[in-house]
This record gives sequence, C-alpha cells and structure tokens, in this order.
Amino acid sequence: MENGSPEEVLTTLTPTVRCNGTPPTPALREGPYYKPDTPFRTSFRGDVDGGVPMLLHGSVRTPEGKPIGGTLLDFWQVGDAGVYDTDGFRLRGHQFADAEGQWRLETVLPAVYPGRTRHVHVKVQPPGGAVLTTMLYFPGERRNHLDKYFRPECLMEVRETPEGWDARFTFVLDV
Repeated sequence: MENGSPEEVLTTLTPTVRCNGTPPTPALREGPYYKPDTPFRTSFRGDVDGGVPMLLHGSVRTPEGKPIGGTLLDFWQVGDAGVYDTDGFRLRGHQFADAEGQWRLETVLPAVYPGRTRHVHVKVQPPGGAVLTTMLYFPGERRNHLDKYFRPECLMEVRETPEGWDARFTFVLDV
C-alpha cells in the first residue's frame, strides 16, 4: 500500500547526516511546481483535511558542525491526495532557522504520486549565501530506488510517534 501507515512504509532508520567534515547536502532539481513568494509559515496542517500528521524539523550547519542561524527554508509538497497546489499556497511556505540553526515545520505525510517516491521539496539559503534546492526522502520507501532523483544523502531520520511521524534532517551547507 503506497500511502500506508508508518509501520507499512518504514523498515529501518537511516540517520541523517552528521557534521564534522560531512559533505554538503546535494542539490536536486526544483521541479515544475515551485512557486516564489511563499508566505511565512511554520505549519501546513490547516491546509488539508486529514492526512497523517508529520513534524519535520532539524538544523542547518557547516561541514564542521557550526550552526547557520537565519537561514531561509522554503518548503513545498503534496498532501495525501498527491497533488501540488498550483493556484494558491497550500502546503507551501518559508521560515527562518533560529540563531542555533534550528527549524521546525508541522505538516502532513506527502503521498506517493506517479513517477516519484515520497518526498518534500526545499530551498535553503544562508544569510548572504547561494540557494540550495534539494529534496528530502523517507527511508524504507519501496519506490526510492525507482525514482531517478532519489539521493540516499537526502534521507531523513524518521520515526513513528503517537502524534504521527517525526522526521529530522540536518542541512549541511558549504559557506
């Protein structure tokens, strides 16, 4: 079942990148559904009825592990119906990492849709730096190996909680 429960989709956890010399997070394609000028938001949960709740959070760091505060993070994704909002800003928005490089987004588990594995898009831009466009992926997805854009370096650390999914990722930027 492609849109199954966390127990059906997760097999093993793959840790997110650890710093201390870790290579930068790889750039991946933007895709056809990016929209600029998204609203400032830290929650997408009110954008859809239903869906599996997911807390997506993490940090932004240098390869040496130093936090990069003030980093802009611009997210977009599909909901449980597998469709991008092309008319408005449902399941789209930006925020800034705090002084310690921490960020947090309340959202829903994205659906799998034709030709792709489950993923979340994000643009990450440190203060005064270049924009990194990438995607975050879920471990244990059957379709990961079929998705031509999939990169194991972009796997999130994911676990099931009583409130839904908890997904964590550390962006490593070469600044």
